[in-house]
Amino acid sequence: MIRLFSGDFSTMSDAFQALSRRVLPLAAAVGFALVATPALARGPDGIADVAEKVIDAVVNISTSQTVDAKNNDDKGGDERGNNNRRGANPQLPPDSPFSEFFDEFFKNRRGGPDSKGNSPRKVNSLGSGFIIDADGTVVTNNHVIADADEINVILNDGTKIKAEVIGKDKKSDLAVLKFTPPEKKITAVKFGNSENLRLGEWVIAIGNPFSLGGTVTAGIVSARNRDINSGPYDNYIQTDASINRGNSGGPLFNLDGEVIGVNTAIISPSGGSIGIGFAVPSKTVMAVVDQLRQFKEVRRGWLGVRIQQVTDEIAESLSIKPARGALIAGVDDKGPAKPAGIEPGDVVVKFDGKDIKEMKDLPRAVADSPVGKAVDVVIIRKGKEETRKVTLGRLDDGEKAVEASAKTTSPVETEKPVTQKALGLDLAGLSKDLRTRYKIKDNVKGVIVTGVDSGSDAAEKRLSAGDVIVEVAQEAVTNAADVKKRIDQLKKDGKKSVLLLVSNGSGELRFVALAVK
Repeated sequence: MIRLFSGDFSTMSDAFQALSRRVLPLAAAVGFALVATPALARGPDGIADVAEKVIDAVVNISTSQTVDAKNNDDKGGDERGNNNRRGANPQLPPDSPFSEFFDEFFKNRRGGPDSKGNSPRKVNSLGSGFIIDADGTVVTNNHVIADADEINVILNDGTKIKAEVIGKDKKSDLAVLKFTPPEKKITAVKFGNSENLRLGEWVIAIGNPFSLGGTVTAGIVSARNRDINSGPYDNYIQTDASINRGNSGGPLFNLDGEVIGVNTAIISPSGGSIGIGFAVPSKTVMAVVDQLRQFKEVRRGWLGVRIQQVTDEIAESLSIKPARGALIAGVDDKGPAKPAGIEPGDVVVKFDGKDIKEMKDLPRAVADSPVGKAVDVVIIRKGKEETRKVTLGRLDDGEKAVEASAKTTSPVETEKPVTQKALGLDLAGLSKDLRTRYKIKDNVKGVIVTGVDSGSDAAEKRLSAGDVIVEVAQEAVTNAADVKKRIDQLKKDGKKSVLLLVSNGSGELRFVALAVK
């Protein structure tokens, strides 16, 4: 389970203080022996020096929000199934000796019911952040301050100052805050280059886990460019430095004391650290922060295409070796790619000088490019490379990734007017009756699928009745005989798979590669 790890812990310190008074006697009662053991050295000697230099730049982010208990109690979680709700009780086993204590604590801190019997209450949440200049600019995660009615920055010495939101970006989960610094000088930190990170390099995380205050942990860079399926621009640094709930928005430092990442998520079955944490790399953070400070929003480049992964089967059908790039499944009629001559079936292998090794590389490269910039896009079309010049627009809905397994919902049919059968598909010409039955728009042209054999490769790829085959091996087809003829020719040519351009009833396209045998 992937978890964002800010949490409702602003009042948890009281809970833990009270809990500690119960834990110690309990330990004594059952005869626990606390034996001092030699400290084991871990990590380079410079960690203490770095921590001492930068810790005053790391802040706690305290937020408050008024919620309706009727709508929020026992509910919550983000779109990934994570329990991130504000005001949630700690999740303890039913037989835990502390469960009764926490139940009593959280029950007592809730306000009384309103006139309608609900219990609106103020809940608090704590996360982390860090100061990047002497003017009081703070970087944190968007999910730390999302929906907050009030935000405060708490400095390392305990000074609490009200802050305002300068800008926030959901796609990268970053936010920029601003507070008025006190008369004394504040500490700020600088960004380093996350592109220079090496696997195994030591890093330091500082934050506010479980409301304990400034906490320093160290570990190594476990991996780079991690995609955890949290959004279109996933490119995380993975680290085994211990980070937990409340660390969200805190900095990840290199041994030069430079911020090379913003701690954002963890994989955890229980909510605690198991040594798999993720940070947004500083290269991404710096670009987003600059735009938030300048425009109060992020303005990303837009190509105007729908894309999908180039699988081994699709690559074989297109004579691309090795499989690489992003396959264009559709082109927006009003997008920048259309006038540049980019078409469905093209495979983008290079964008503005950057290699596109797989589908997810293209949205990142496009989003990182300035709006209005003219870029060279290298495509492979029918086995040959071509270069197209595209002037980027501004992103609204984003480069849309298309699931190759997307399924079209079709009405129940009473008969199958089959004229041809191929690759486990029952095929027919697009008649007026079939258009009406399957709700196919008039602008959709091709051959309709009226049935699919359950054990076929087509069924496995989730083709279904109501799908329309527009092209076979990048050649348009208008009737079932065309499809059969093209497939038979590909078999004779020794092809192992055939590439179909498939439309749903609304005209949305996707490519599907089917085995010819």
